[in-house]
Amino acid sequence: MERFRKFMGREIKLENVKNNDHLQSCGITCTYLPDPPDEFDEFEFRTGFAGREIVITVAVEQGKIQRIMFNAADENNPEITRSLSPSQLDGLLGDRGNALVRFLEGITE
Repeated sequence: MERFRKFMGREIKLENVKNNDHLQSCGITCTYLPDPPDEFDEFEFRTGFAGREIVITVAVEQGKIQRIMFNAADENNPEITRSLSPSQLDGLLGDRGNALVRFLEGITE
C-alpha cells in the first residue's frame, strides 16, 4: 500500500475520470462518478481479479484524495462489499499493482 501514499492529497481530475480509454487500458470501469463531487464524496471503480469483482473506492475531500479502499463485491449482491483478506490484497497488488498506479496517475494528472 506504500506505493499509493503519494496519491493522498492529490486532486482528482473529473475530465480524466471520464476518459474511458485510460480506464479500460488499466482494466477498470467507473461505476459511480459524482459530477460535481460534494465537499466530501466517493468515486467508485470496479475491476476483476481472481474471478471476483473488486471495488475500488476513492474518497475525496474538496476534490483531493483522502482514502483509497479495495473491497470484493458479494457474488450474490454486487452492491454489498467486503474487505479483502491480507492475502487477497497482497495478491491483487502483486498482480495488478502497476495497473492500479497507472490508473491513479491518470485520474490525478
